Amino acid sequence: MDINRYSPSYSVNQKHMTRLADYSTEELFELLYATKQMKAKFAAHERTAILQDVTIALLFGDASLRTKSALEIGIRQLGGESVNLPYNENDMRAGENIKDVVNVICRYGVGALITRGIAQRELENFAEVSPIPVINSTNSDFVPMQAVSDLFTIWEHKKNLEGVKIAYIGKGTNVAASLLMGAVKCGMEVAVATPEGYTVKTEHLERAEQYGSITITDDPLFAAKNADVVYTDCYRYHTQLTEEEAKTLAPYKVNNRIMAQAAGTAMFMHPLPARRGVEVAPEVIDGKQSVVYTQAENKLHAIKAILALLIK
Repeated sequence: MDINRYSPSYSVNQKHMTRLADYSTEELFELLYATKQMKAKFAAHERTAILQDVTIALLFGDASLRTKSALEIGIRQLGGESVNLPYNENDMRAGENIKDVVNVICRYGVGALITRGIAQRELENFAEVSPIPVINSTNSDFVPMQAVSDLFTIWEHKKNLEGVKIAYIGKGTNVAASLLMGAVKCGMEVAVATPEGYTVKTEHLERAEQYGSITITDDPLFAAKNADVVYTDCYRYHTQLTEEEAKTLAPYKVNNRIMAQAAGTAMFMHPLPARRGVEVAPEVIDGKQSVVYTQAENKLHAIKAILALLIK
């Protein structure tokens, strides 16, 4: 389906966003068109106070920099307010009931619950009983908000999604799982190059393959061949790689040799934080083909679009 021939209604049927597998192609297009609108309004300094007097709860189980900043700033730009709630797995194991948590929060007038670092099964339990939208910013399985932002960035630069080739190279992270799902649903050509033992989780790959063909290889040069987009992710967020991990992943560092296999107009993407010299060479991420800062900027607009369409 050609996104440029799609006529958006700026609405989705989904109440929650825990993973992109729940969203149809049309709903993804709705989110992308809404992101485009949000970015245009931002550039024109046009106020969009659609969350006026709405409070959004941020329930974070681990630390964050860009995501938390983008969420708080985006909510404020939409006229709303955010409140930070502590989340501790020990509390849940001690008997804190999910149903009690969400029902009390919504009675405080909260319009949505945005989570981070909460396991997918537990997150789905939240969504199942929650009267307000539950939105997954990040967990160990999926990063759906990032994928929406990435798809918009690709559309913005390549002017289409259908038939555009993306090569994901490196460690098969949660970012990869969400990106691949969104990409195949939007008609993109997808290639994944990961070393043995670092692949995207089998269940996530198999589910994505229900919507489109994915080339899976251990050869990063083959995956990057004629790619329009080359993408990698941080291998470790809070800790250093072991010597063995570093040795296994070293051939997957995106460098000029890998970028040379891609199309001449290919762009490089990374969700940040990036370790230069580990998963990507400095000359690539800081070079002319890199769009990482635009990608990071677009996360703000994608977040606002998601909030605008999910919070009724």
